[in-house]
Amino acid sequence: MTLLRIFAIALLLSPAAPVFAAMMSSTDPTMEDVDPGIDHTARDKDLPPELRKQSVLYRTEQPAGTIIVNTADRYLYLIMGNGIAMRYGVGVGRDGFQWGGTHAISKKAEWPDWTPPPEMIARQPYLPRWMAGGPGNPLGARALYIGATIYRIHGTNAPETIGQAVSSGCFRMVNEDVIDLYSRVPLGTKVMVQHH
Repeated sequence: MTLLRIFAIALLLSPAAPVFAAMMSSTDPTMEDVDPGIDHTARDKDLPPELRKQSVLYRTEQPAGTIIVNTADRYLYLIMGNGIAMRYGVGVGRDGFQWGGTHAISKKAEWPDWTPPPEMIARQPYLPRWMAGGPGNPLGARALYIGATIYRIHGTNAPETIGQAVSSGCFRMVNEDVIDLYSRVPLGTKVMVQHH
């Protein structure tokens, strides 16, 4: 047993346990990510109903065609107009990798190749430097590139991570949903990323 593990157990048994537990939950990812090249796409059938694409009531002043990502709720909304939005479950950035702002879709790609950005390689040096598009590719079936950022709305090889905070800042969707979104939005579509 490591010293850190012994220290963690001692803290959990101490009066400071609630504070320590809150600290741990705020810095740990909610789950481990799936390695690139592993194809778990068949697991999308296990996705809970609330994380599946559905039409919902949604009040906003944003015009139809706007994408709003709510990272706290882990949903992406495509505003349809008249108080209606198409809602999709998404996986979001883990603690320390969340961000917000307004951008536009700058590029679209079908079955995109994946080149991890230098920032990701620095954190995870074992990652491949490039991976061809396909079912095991972490970007999945489609990718919508967000402005000049390194972030994307994309499919996934790991649908079990939808609804979780596990990514490096991108927003992942099951492939069926990202294909649907991709077909509905043109280049230049406004993307608003919110945390509330």
